[in-house]
Amino acid sequence: MTTSDLALQLWPPAASATAVETDWLILAFTVLTLLLTVPVFVAITWFAIRYREGVRADRSSSGVRSMPIEISWMLIPFLLTLIFFAWGARLFFISKSPPADAMVVEAIGRQWMWKFQHPTGQSEINDLHIPVGQAIRIRMTSQDVIHALYFPVLRMQMAVLPDRTTEMWFKADRTGTYRMYCSEYCGTDHSRMDGRLVIMTQAEYAAWLQDSGAQQGGQAGAGRAVYEAYGCGNCHDPGARVRAPSLAGLYGRPVALADGRTVVADESYLRQKILNPNRDRLAGGGRQVMPAFQGVIANDDLDRLVAYIKATGPRAEQEDPR
Repeated sequence: MTTSDLALQLWPPAASATAVETDWLILAFTVLTLLLTVPVFVAITWFAIRYREGVRADRSSSGVRSMPIEISWMLIPFLLTLIFFAWGARLFFISKSPPADAMVVEAIGRQWMWKFQHPTGQSEINDLHIPVGQAIRIRMTSQDVIHALYFPVLRMQMAVLPDRTTEMWFKADRTGTYRMYCSEYCGTDHSRMDGRLVIMTQAEYAAWLQDSGAQQGGQAGAGRAVYEAYGCGNCHDPGARVRAPSLAGLYGRPVALADGRTVVADESYLRQKILNPNRDRLAGGGRQVMPAFQGVIANDDLDRLVAYIKATGPRAEQEDPR
């Protein structure tokens, strides 16, 4: 378990002014709740112990009442809770009113990964790089089931729904690398649907935009993230519980099929095998268990995944140097 995981269980740092104010709201309301409830429970406990033996008592009405005390007991807590209602409503309306100059980042959630698209065209998977001091507006949708994008350090989360666009906005004021999560149970690998929120200085973000392709390893590097997000390694990695063929060095090699043909594992073959594994069965009589990804994997992710498999193609030492 990492330090960031422990921070989520206790109290993560606040990386925006709204997060700090949210913390104060929660703390103040907790104190108010304790002030209103603890004396009552203490009194109940004291009376239960003090008069536990019991005595014969006159249960007839004494006629003694204090209307001011009864009204105060109801009115004062009500007015105090109205203060917190107004405070929370203010934060809610602020969260729904992004500034006009907010930078728009497109987000897509799918089992089990996050994909972000920056306004200048750069995209990333399971990471989100943003500049500090810049209002960020995230427009989100889902390609399959309901997800929820959750940033603990911003004290923000929003449901991500299929066939519908939802939004959140924030302005981070603290640099650093923090965790983000899916906070809506979305399937078998829900616990793996997380990532990093990287808050950078304006200069660092500009440099990241310029060099993001090299930093992320281009298409092949992004394809590795797709490979992990779709759980391909659960079957194709060495030592996997399901013994599927290794993808290392597959690209460009001849592949024997069950019908007697031999084909080359070129880009077209890789795409078809991912989308419809049952179309051309492999020789050897092995049981076909790989699910079809037709209609599941997006075209851009398919491009990245194929680029990653191609990058693991035949090594130079495998080729005849003559």
